[in-house]
Amino acid sequence: MIMEFKDYYRILEVSKDASTDEINKAYRRLAKKYHPDKNPNDKKSEEKFKEISEAYEVLKDPEKRKRYDQLGINWKQYQSTGDGNWFGDLANSQHERGFDFSSDFEDLLGKAGGFSDFFENFFGSGSKGFNQRTSYPRKGRDYSAVINITLEEAHKGTEREISIDGKKLKVKITPGIEEGKKLRIKHQGAEGINGGEKGDLYLIIQIDKHPVFERSGNDVYMNLNIDLYTAVLGGKKEITTIDGKKINVTIPKETGNGTILKIHGMGINNPDQSLNRGNLFIKVLVDIPKNLRDEEVNLFKKLRDFRK
Repeated sequence: MIMEFKDYYRILEVSKDASTDEINKAYRRLAKKYHPDKNPNDKKSEEKFKEISEAYEVLKDPEKRKRYDQLGINWKQYQSTGDGNWFGDLANSQHERGFDFSSDFEDLLGKAGGFSDFFENFFGSGSKGFNQRTSYPRKGRDYSAVINITLEEAHKGTEREISIDGKKLKVKITPGIEEGKKLRIKHQGAEGINGGEKGDLYLIIQIDKHPVFERSGNDVYMNLNIDLYTAVLGGKKEITTIDGKKINVTIPKETGNGTILKIHGMGINNPDQSLNRGNLFIKVLVDIPKNLRDEEVNLFKKLRDFRK
């Protein structure tokens, strides 16, 4: 069997004459970067974390490091012969001289399991704790789901009852919540592995398209159709706000098509309760009268001639 040599110095990004302090610093830096808790569901980072932990287990201890360096010197000999007995004999001779591994490499950054075949073939023979791949408690898989709500519910806030693995949960949605917001419910995901904690549940907010209003931040926009005479002469037009209230909007005289009217504080509630809610913007669309009678056409002609 030809087995790949694991260059632990390269994995930890240190030189072969690196001090113990340099090795410790390198491990903490890399383990923090690739830790599974910081890279959920990222297989590449998980494998990298295992490699880093395996390298640190060997290089942090002077005796283990010495044996590893000895293997490095003799590796070409083993590789050229492909002699599995040589590999085992070297590991056994080390054990007879009191060289032993234990699973004490956990530190503040967590644990890594499932060391490589290289590690287990070289260090596993006669060693305690590494004859089989080590399994450590792992957090369970996270669940995710989409919750659809109306724009009115996003504005006022609401509650939803959901069922997870047969268990019913009430979820409170705060006023002013935005599209795409993720709500995290701890420990409501899949069961942990080997006694690890349960995963989390992530609920993604999706707001249904509204027939009247469009949202931008905490502001809302709507179109308001008015007749030509109200546009010219001015008047009032009743609308229904996002709160469901009916109010009269004042249309100034000589309001042009596409004019934007702003009503302060009639938009979406602000998620930060200390801040004011958004505004309501109304785009005025002027309806041009159709199917005019002859008398009406003549009146418009008179108005046209009057303006010349």
